[in-house]
Amino acid sequence: MGKEMQSNMNSMYMEQVPEAIEAGKINKNLDDDGRPIRTGTLVTASAHIITAVIGSGVLSLAWAIAQLGWVAGPAVLMAFSFITYFTSTLLADCYRAPDPITGQRNYTYMDVVRAHLGGVKVQLCGIAQYGNLIGVTIGYTITASISMDTLRSHPPESKVMKKASLMGVSTTTTFYMLCGCLGYAAFGNNAPGNFLTGFGFYDPFWLIDLANICIAVHLVGAYQVFCQPIFGFVEARCQARWPESKFITSEHSISLPFCGSYNFNFFRLVWRTAYVIVTAVFAMIFPFFNDFLGLIGAASFYPLTVYFPIEMHIAQTKIPKFSFTWIWLKILSWSCLVVSLVAAAGSIQGLAQDLRTYKPFKTMN
Repeated sequence: MGKEMQSNMNSMYMEQVPEAIEAGKINKNLDDDGRPIRTGTLVTASAHIITAVIGSGVLSLAWAIAQLGWVAGPAVLMAFSFITYFTSTLLADCYRAPDPITGQRNYTYMDVVRAHLGGVKVQLCGIAQYGNLIGVTIGYTITASISMDTLRSHPPESKVMKKASLMGVSTTTTFYMLCGCLGYAAFGNNAPGNFLTGFGFYDPFWLIDLANICIAVHLVGAYQVFCQPIFGFVEARCQARWPESKFITSEHSISLPFCGSYNFNFFRLVWRTAYVIVTAVFAMIFPFFNDFLGLIGAASFYPLTVYFPIEMHIAQTKIPKFSFTWIWLKILSWSCLVVSLVAAAGSIQGLAQDLRTYKPFKTMN
């Protein structure tokens, strides 16, 4: 099924390649794969990373620093920032396969895993990626592939992406450090799990209201953007599974005043509405910001940020087993796995404690 979808995707883009490309002629408006020429730069890629990574998770950083203290808290934050940057550089080299400069482009994270690892690891990647997107409907999973697929080919995308990763991770770490340390400095060991809804500060009220408005704007926009991969994946699978169903495939044109015509599909309406309702109900059943955020982060960090980039780097560069490089990369991978398992266990234990006293759909005093 994966190979069939990849074949269909490739054929879709091949149909868009003009005859000039097929004849070997150069078209200045098209890239080497027949797609419109990419115009992304170091600045746009960095901005993409920063705005995708920094989100509502910063609200819990003061609490996280408070659990570790002034020494361990910033040290752990810096350590995992370095690990994230390092694995991002490995992932950048995997954008093209087999050669990082002249190889064939891979447009999505799953395409990258399929090109370098293949087999059951592609399905595992899909489970981790879409599980993360479903869990928070906001993710960093596909940011690297999306950003790289907008970059110009010269200089090579991998070099630009490595610089963008450095700028993005550095900026993100700076903001995280400021939010965590300043929050801990202000509230000490009693720092709330959610900076805005905890006891925090309630005066001046206009500042709290402004912060909540900014969070709402961020989440509304991010929800729309990052749920699109889930919608696209499900709808493509359903169309391939039931191509004769008019409910799934039929498009109905509707004229809207001042907006022209709009293509309407009943399946999209029902499925997307149901998805939003289910995620909203689930969020109301489990409104535990800290523990749920920690569980999703622990479940997605290791496979998507550490394991797959390291394994693809080993496969791409053909690092011999039990060599020094192979050993320390494996140690790094296993260490992050242990941290993720411990974090997941702590989050699950926290959720279990919360559920003992929580009554769904009841206002908590």
